Amino acid sequence: MINIDKDFLIETECIDYNNPIIQEKVNELKLNSDSQLKYIENAYRFVRDEISHSWDAKSEVVSRKASEVLMNRTGICWTKSSLLAALLRANGIPSGISYQFLTTADDNADEGYIIHALNTVFIIELNKWIRLDARGNKENVHADFCLDEEKLAFPIRSELGEVDYRDNNPDLDERLIKILKESKNILEITTDFKMY
Repeated sequence: MINIDKDFLIETECIDYNNPIIQEKVNELKLNSDSQLKYIENAYRFVRDEISHSWDAKSEVVSRKASEVLMNRTGICWTKSSLLAALLRANGIPSGISYQFLTTADDNADEGYIIHALNTVFIIELNKWIRLDARGNKENVHADFCLDEEKLAFPIRSELGEVDYRDNNPDLDERLIKILKESKNILEITTDFKMY
């Protein structure tokens, strides 16, 4: 059995799973899940499909932590990842956040880069970590729940300078938290720095 760091189960400012609105959703998801694995899948599909990505919805609302994403029903990948981590940790399932460094354009790096966040989840039955991307699907974005292979939102194009860090962090990066706290319009955020 892999030794799981307790940091992947704790509540943080962004992953505020003791908030009543999170607890209510956790209980609802439990009622519709007959196993822990089904709960993980249901939580993932809820965040991916029922919480809109701010850029897709053209929503300026700044959701800064998991409970706000759930309340506002919108968030960017950073905070959608916080919501999924909150829903999982509230049910005793270790979860973290992983990053990618992506271009903001479809086929070139001229418009800059953005930090993309997705989740890590420890699957007890398989004794391994997997990554899930709850960003939200749209044309040309087809992430899905899969235990055998990663089905993430964005393939990495290293020729454009994109990076998949394949990391596992217990909380949202402090630099991203600072950007969220200072932002008045989520559609105006930028992050041209690399994570590492």
